[in-house]
Amino acid sequence: MSATTIVGVVAWEALDSRGTPTVACEVRLGGGGRGAATVPSGASTGAHEVTELRDGGERFGGKGVRQAVASVNGEIATELAGTDGAVQDALDAALVELDGTPGLSRLGANAVLAVSLAASLAAADAEKVPLWRRLGATPLLPLPMVNVISGGAHARGAGVDVQDFLVVPVGAASFAEAIEWAWRVRRCTEELAAERGLPASLVADEGGLGLALASNRAGLELLLAGIERSGLTPGAEAAIAVDVAATQLAGPHGYLLAAENRALDATGLVEEVEAWCGDFPIVSIEDPLAEDDWTGWVEATRRLGARIQLLGDDLFVTQVGRLERGLRDGAANAVLVKPNQCGTLSGAQTTVERAREAGYATVVSARSGDTEDAWLADLAVGWRAGQIKVGSTTRSERTAKWNRLLRIEQELGSDAEFAGRAALAPLGS
Repeated sequence: MSATTIVGVVAWEALDSRGTPTVACEVRLGGGGRGAATVPSGASTGAHEVTELRDGGERFGGKGVRQAVASVNGEIATELAGTDGAVQDALDAALVELDGTPGLSRLGANAVLAVSLAASLAAADAEKVPLWRRLGATPLLPLPMVNVISGGAHARGAGVDVQDFLVVPVGAASFAEAIEWAWRVRRCTEELAAERGLPASLVADEGGLGLALASNRAGLELLLAGIERSGLTPGAEAAIAVDVAATQLAGPHGYLLAAENRALDATGLVEEVEAWCGDFPIVSIEDPLAEDDWTGWVEATRRLGARIQLLGDDLFVTQVGRLERGLRDGAANAVLVKPNQCGTLSGAQTTVERAREAGYATVVSARSGDTEDAWLADLAVGWRAGQIKVGSTTRSERTAKWNRLLRIEQELGSDAEFAGRAALAPLGS
């Protein structure tokens, strides 16, 4: 038996940051290596994501994951016993084949991903290297997108339709400086909100401020004012990213901005976003159109893609097949990467590699229902993704990732390379 032979796989039900059950797993290897991972879960999930297995019934409002846990402790543990846990592609392929469904619905994508991640962490432990080092030889500290104001599905009860308004510290010289600048902007934005009679009594799922604003544009105006109060130069030092999450706004008759009582067709929504980009220092727009509005996406890319990062989340759901269509059609110029959208670590890495090969930027992302695990930070560094989107500078499941990146930067010392503005698409915008 080799040091990397799988000798134990065990799962249990844990809780994510919203208090919803999720799958946790530990993989043990013959040489003593161990790895444990707890998988996240999204709120505004795309229709084309792989399938979480939930129990239904009354327990946890139907959100229990005992069936997915049983998948790990039963079929998966039996299948992987005695196999090599260090060969990630083969392990993940075996998991996908064992499930046998296109969306991993039989065993559960939450079960499969927990094992996939735990095995990689166990292999890194066996090799006595950090996970990022096992994933790539040359590390790159990512440019962070940091949530400041939240609406939509992440801040139920807030007064804006747009899901997230984020600060991007494009002028920072290091990751540590980038986080400090983001903290300053969030603090100043919160102060301004209070002064304007908008106390941040609601903290949204990802730690952003949930504010009852008059309009989506008001969110942009407040964030810009927060940047200015922080002493940073808008655009040059601190820019803005927006997650429209347009799939959540789409209906049979177009897009409804409910907070403003306005309905728009795809062209109207593109024009709205284009106007925002003309008036504010925006460098990235995520999901400006819905997940299957390919025509709208192509129009948005034609009009904005040469100067703004157009980031596909629900559009691509971290799946190479959908990315290939985007490449053919000319939709988007950047890909959001969430491992639980495709179900395996190998699948997510393949998407990163294909995107980079095609000249698309990549942003590794957490989920709104995340965990205190920090492995996402290692993925961003090891894959040289260039950008990371975790949430705000509050809540421990968010700061766990920021703290891991700060630690990696400290460990690398003078060898630390920070992606900075150049990670954005179009490059250097």
